[in-house]
Amino acid sequence: MNNRQLFLSHLAQTTDFPLLIEIEKAEGVYMYGPKGKKYMDLISGIGVSNVGHRHPQVVKAIQDQLDKYMHLMVYGEYVQSPQAQLAKALVSTLPKKMDNVYLVNSGSEAVEGALKLAKRYTGRREIISCVNAYHGSSHGALSVGGNEIFKRGYRPLLPGITNVPFGEMEALEQITEETAAFIIETVQGEGGIRVASKEFFQALRHKCDETGTLLILDEIQAGFGRTGKFWAFEHYGIEPDILVCAKGMGGGMPIGAFIAAQPVMAVFKNNPLLGHITTFGGHPVSSAASLATIQVLKEEKLIEQVAAKAELFKKLLNHDKIKGIRNKGLMMAVEFESFEVLKPIIDRAIELGIITDWFLFCEDSMRIAPPLTITEEEIHEACKVILQAIEENS
Repeated sequence: MNNRQLFLSHLAQTTDFPLLIEIEKAEGVYMYGPKGKKYMDLISGIGVSNVGHRHPQVVKAIQDQLDKYMHLMVYGEYVQSPQAQLAKALVSTLPKKMDNVYLVNSGSEAVEGALKLAKRYTGRREIISCVNAYHGSSHGALSVGGNEIFKRGYRPLLPGITNVPFGEMEALEQITEETAAFIIETVQGEGGIRVASKEFFQALRHKCDETGTLLILDEIQAGFGRTGKFWAFEHYGIEPDILVCAKGMGGGMPIGAFIAAQPVMAVFKNNPLLGHITTFGGHPVSSAASLATIQVLKEEKLIEQVAAKAELFKKLLNHDKIKGIRNKGLMMAVEFESFEVLKPIIDRAIELGIITDWFLFCEDSMRIAPPLTITEEEIHEACKVILQAIEENS
């Protein structure tokens, strides 16, 4: 059996229509099939490859750590240099009070930890999230998701969850002294790149302070430079109580984190002790890769280039079939009339070697979230192919 047959026969499927693109190697913004077909990855493996595929500095960090050790012990018991150095680097990017990092394996796990932390610290049980939010697929993360289609087959989920409209001031009235946490994506991803106003986020911060509610900002997609700031909340002049990150954090390796002030995180130490546990969280190889990713973002000044690259995409993607472009940096949604119009354009673009996608809760918009390393020349090439795909389906 070839790899395609093995994939279909023995790997659990999540749809009846997987892309079935076979990739043999990847480098920078490109991926290559077994026969050498080249694809430009305009979605970064869904927001993961912020520094490109197999960045040499990330690969070297992985190789160097492999020569020292891999897994040694469950998280939080041994002093491991990759974890400690990564935590230091993360804290250096954040407001002073955000000084305690809990390392996990993924975004969903980070959300689970953040929700537990908020409930344990506040002693409250009610949580507010947003309509069309996506925070992950595990039971707790799914509970605070904002799309009923994905939730209805798995109820009962966590009780005490309220969904409110994203970015609407009136929604803040739902926050009370019974609310443990308000969890919100700083930029909504799967909702189709929805951006709330600075005034909304500042009012949200004020309301949380007023009621003793913890503000959890989910930057699983928006963090690590994707929006033109290291953290998207920097655009809004606010600070979270708990910050959740993953995806672009690992340079292609699996890792996530939730971050808070030390007095908040300290509640996991007692009543019960080991209040949150992960075996592989902060795996030393993933931690080394993440530290290298932070260094690349800073040394190559990739974040400073985001705004100009996003503007170039917006300038070049000019066509009658494009109804508009929403973005925060290189988190971009190119809107079409309908999914029926968009899907053949995406399919043709893939045939022509450009990989894009749509959004879970926004089927009429094309996802563009390339590696931050993409060059102006590559942006011109990508947009030319997308416009060709549009023309061929006009």
